[in-house]
Amino acid sequence: MLRRRRPWAAGVLVALSVMVAAPAGAADVREDQHWVLKALNVEQAWKVTKGAGVTVALVDSRVDGHVAELRGRVVSGPGMGSVTSENGPAEAWHGTAMASLIAGAGKGGGGLLGTAPEARILSLPVVLLRRNGDQSTLPEEDQRTGADSPLARAIRYAADHGAEVVSMSLGAYGPHRAEREAVSYALSRGVVLVAAVGNDGSSDYALDNATSFWNFPAGYSGVIGVGAVDSGDRPALFSSDNLSVLVSAPGVDVPVVTPGGDYGASEGTSAATALVAGVAALIKAKYPNISPHLVSQALTSTARSASAAGYDDHIGFGVVDAGAALARAGELISRTAEVPAPTGEHFGPGLQHQEPARPGPDPVRLWLYGAGLLGGLLAFTGAVVMLSRRPELTAPAPARHAEGRRPWP
Repeated sequence: MLRRRRPWAAGVLVALSVMVAAPAGAADVREDQHWVLKALNVEQAWKVTKGAGVTVALVDSRVDGHVAELRGRVVSGPGMGSVTSENGPAEAWHGTAMASLIAGAGKGGGGLLGTAPEARILSLPVVLLRRNGDQSTLPEEDQRTGADSPLARAIRYAADHGAEVVSMSLGAYGPHRAEREAVSYALSRGVVLVAAVGNDGSSDYALDNATSFWNFPAGYSGVIGVGAVDSGDRPALFSSDNLSVLVSAPGVDVPVVTPGGDYGASEGTSAATALVAGVAALIKAKYPNISPHLVSQALTSTARSASAAGYDDHIGFGVVDAGAALARAGELISRTAEVPAPTGEHFGPGLQHQEPARPGPDPVRLWLYGAGLLGGLLAFTGAVVMLSRRPELTAPAPARHAEGRRPWP
């Protein structure tokens, strides 16, 4: 059965969160987001690192880097195919909100904190917030058609310009070859890719079939697909449920910073994705050379609130635990590290192993071989001499006839 697709979704990248009621002020937003930080156990991870030195590429709408929580830590890259027809707060809402969840550093005694408050943001504008109900799309000329895709260009740019993590709170139905190749390219360069699984959990198709239509880039192999849970670690009703869901994070009424420095709240798998991207940045900050698949393993093997079976397609392997994931990443790194063998030493008691003799001629065998060969030559020569000295055979004497007798005529 094919999903009944909405017109805005066919081949178009879509932002995956909406804005809900806003918290009051800087002091209140810190209190309002306390449950989010506690759910992810980020304060335990912050004892080790807060993400300093790591760049997170945010593939989204543009980011307002002048807000206090992000000031001085946002670099804007070139547009990846989006057209910004209006240069106002609405156009930058989604990107600014997601950036604050990744790298918000608070302000004064309050303000919003992201999961990696010392990380940097590389803003790669892709999605135009053109209002169509509660959704946003790229303009007509930038749809995912042909041999290229704005998302593919963004992923490659991020991989080539120092990003260790790429956060993608967007998606479209159906895979695209250029995007798949860009994902493989980024993974080969050690870049961790995090993407939202989508907000189709309560769609007619999901209710009828007990599964949601796949969303990309979350559906590509190697990408960490993120679902959303509420404050009770229950799967959000809107969060898509399918096998692209790897882990989950808070995505219901999550406080965010909005353009101009105000505060709001986001609801959707977008917010959950940005939070997990920040946790991935913490791991990369502590272990810069860790591979993407080990980051994924660290997140999944320590996630909490998983089902009895260990996995289900609503919350994946569970809700991300930043402190536990950071510790597990260290264990995984130590297991895969090569241990150099010390020169002149060996493991365990006993004599040092003697190096085997180098291959070469064996004197004893050579002597025996030579003696045998010489003996054979002497025997052969003797036989020839003996045969050459054998006495000649004499001719037989003529027969004599009896005296007085003639031979028979």
